[in-house]
Amino acid sequence: MSTFQAPKGTYDLIPPDSAKFLAVREAISAPLRDSGYGYIETPGFENVELFARGVGESTDIVTKEMYTLTTKGGDQLALRPEGTASVLRAALEANLHKAGNLPVKLWYSGSYYRYERPQKGRYRHFSQVGAEAIGTEDPVLDAELIILADQAYRSLGLRQFRILLNSLGDKECRPVYREALQTFLRDLDLDEETRRRIEINPLRVLDDKRADVQKQLTDAPRLRDYLCDACKAYHEEVRALLTAAGVVYEDDEKLVRGLDYYTRTTFEFVHDGLGSQSAVGGGGRYDGLSEMIGGPALPSVGWALGVDRTVLALEAEGVELDLPVTTSVYAVPLGDEARRALFAVVTELRRAGVAADFAFGGRGLKGAMKSANRSGARYTLVAGERDLAEGVVQLKDMESGEQAAVPLADVVAELKTRLG
Repeated sequence: MSTFQAPKGTYDLIPPDSAKFLAVREAISAPLRDSGYGYIETPGFENVELFARGVGESTDIVTKEMYTLTTKGGDQLALRPEGTASVLRAALEANLHKAGNLPVKLWYSGSYYRYERPQKGRYRHFSQVGAEAIGTEDPVLDAELIILADQAYRSLGLRQFRILLNSLGDKECRPVYREALQTFLRDLDLDEETRRRIEINPLRVLDDKRADVQKQLTDAPRLRDYLCDACKAYHEEVRALLTAAGVVYEDDEKLVRGLDYYTRTTFEFVHDGLGSQSAVGGGGRYDGLSEMIGGPALPSVGWALGVDRTVLALEAEGVELDLPVTTSVYAVPLGDEARRALFAVVTELRRAGVAADFAFGGRGLKGAMKSANRSGARYTLVAGERDLAEGVVQLKDMESGEQAAVPLADVVAELKTRLG
């Protein structure tokens, strides 16, 4: 038993479950790669101020959940709690927006960190795949990203998820709504922390999950009643594009998401089979974020989908992924000469693209065959001194149990033919 364990609220990805996570990452990223999105990878930590400015100083992420540290040189750093601010920072630093081909379309995959009360579906270390389209204001772009996420989930076999959609307005119409909402909220019976939030970011109060708070919000002013004509037209175009693409969504006027940088389009993917942690992903438009972190005006839109919660959603629906075979051929040598001969065969099989493994450690036939069975291999190669003297190996079909001698020189070609 090891002295050490994974930190509280974290997990280790180990076989065979890790194969599900890899398959989910591949499925989410596949539509992006086919749609002009290039891969980007950023550091696991950034300057604290990047998230304070971008995510918002009043958000729970910044005030309560960030892992921060001070370097020996005195720099204030934070483990990244989300991906958008980091990706936009990297794009600005590399001047990708000046290359003359907007939008800059990027996708990423990685680990993120938030100090939260651990529970199923909510971890202190979690994995996401995200996409960002930087530098263009176009409802078609918003619709594209929602459609690609929907496509990714459906390719995995998920069916019981819902897409929630809303508009948060822009810098022209949201201030008017903000003032009306603040006036309404100040008259409610709320705790001191929530009252402070009213003055800093009142829209976040609408996202409060407590039943006693939601009960008081029944008659709250509705943002849709305050949208300017431009925001209304933009939102209607997004809705029309989704409908035309056959993507089903639900209008949710209370959807605000948890980050300060969102404007206009905001959306969330939820799965009702996950209990309280029902959000499996989400995103929206963030037209002012670039300016918040010191860049030029670059209207942008993006999303992040949780790999952890997507796996849980698949389990909730009973979806079994068609995972690639880890081992197709397993070689069992009996004796030193056979070890050298079969290892050469295994190496040749691997170079030919066949998944092959080997009975390491000089185990006896019984133990090695147990390992072959556990590997899930379709075929097992067995050879001893007598086989090699005759220039053959024994090829066993692990499904039918049939075994036949195959010339050593022909065994690779034979296996390639059988495996297709």
